[in-house]
Amino acid sequence: MSAIEAHHAAPFRPHAAALTLFGSAMVGFGVFLSGFVISEPAPYELLMVGQIAVWFLLGLKISRHVAPLLALLLVFNVGGMLSLTVMSDLGDGPMYIAVSLFLALTSVFYAAIIEDGQQRLRLIFRAWVAAAVITSMLGILGYFHAFPGSEVFTLYDRAKGAFQDPNVFGPFLIAPSLYLMHGLLTGRLIEAPFKVAGLLIIALGVFLSFSRAAWALFLFSAVAMVFILLLKERTGAFRMKILFLSLTAMVLMVVVLVIALQFEQVNSLFFNRTQLVQDYDGGHLGRFDRHRIGFLMSMEHPLGIGPMTFSRIFPEDEHNIWLKSLTTYGWLGFVTYITMLLWTLWIGFKLLLRDRPWQPYLMIAWIVIIGHSAIGNVIDTDHWRHFYLLLGIVWGCGALENRWQKDRSRGGLAA
Repeated sequence: MSAIEAHHAAPFRPHAAALTLFGSAMVGFGVFLSGFVISEPAPYELLMVGQIAVWFLLGLKISRHVAPLLALLLVFNVGGMLSLTVMSDLGDGPMYIAVSLFLALTSVFYAAIIEDGQQRLRLIFRAWVAAAVITSMLGILGYFHAFPGSEVFTLYDRAKGAFQDPNVFGPFLIAPSLYLMHGLLTGRLIEAPFKVAGLLIIALGVFLSFSRAAWALFLFSAVAMVFILLLKERTGAFRMKILFLSLTAMVLMVVVLVIALQFEQVNSLFFNRTQLVQDYDGGHLGRFDRHRIGFLMSMEHPLGIGPMTFSRIFPEDEHNIWLKSLTTYGWLGFVTYITMLLWTLWIGFKLLLRDRPWQPYLMIAWIVIIGHSAIGNVIDTDHWRHFYLLLGIVWGCGALENRWQKDRSRGGLAA
């Protein structure tokens, strides 16, 4: 008897089922709260710390398929702890590493909870969409000063929703936008109006963030998903449907963009942000000059220089995830981070086109991780909560595939 058959053959226990349902709902609520981080510690941290502890105390297991992620994240944070030893003034350094450890645990938790029940993937993405729509609406209303005090949802005349920074707000919206796009391309027509409405709200939020990284990530992710769907689906009729709906969505997005550009406030900031190199990018001690100097500095400091030390030496932070890994986690953390990222991408690549119930979720997370790796060249993604969620999704789907193959080899599943 396979594990799945054994599960169905087990006697039904109402209390256990209710507890599992409540636990899954709390997981979804935690994902929802990740869209509201206007101050720290945010409600997300408070909820997740509690529920991670409760889940593991009640028997949630870390399988051997998820254990490598835990090991890599722990080694990564050991690098951060070692970097504290070179700091003359610790300041907020220990708290920074504590947050890094917490986020590492959330990633492992998401992977374990997904392996424990694949149905939670749908709940996670639906909660993410709800958070994205609401925080996008807050950013849009704030940008247009729709009510008194709405400027709290903007920064430097850019929408930031319920986040501290537009450059985090924009990328947070990409995965839920892909989920809605996938639903439009592959789902039922009767649900299309709701998905179109949600997608337009999120897309406008991305646009009004005026984050060049978010714009590039949105475009790359949408194109990559359509390309993968065309590879996966073999029927000509379905491919025509995908192409037609993709072109229709593109035209609709262009129309919305043209309408938005009619507002002078939007128009002037848009053309300013579309310049490839901003004033703070080039020149002496600009973003790119800091990158060069920082990488040279890292050659002399194998343990790093400690969390948030870089901004005390230079005008701003690293704004580069590779440099951030070197300065904050040392060479040990840098090599571990590269290893973890490549391992994650390899898991997703191997499973990308396999016909499984979790394939759409894996595909979305994998695409967005690739995009985040690219924008990491100009932005620091180290403490982005949703990035750790994406890691957990890919590793959780990888664990599901291993269990699927194990059950199949025992005769429990059909090919």
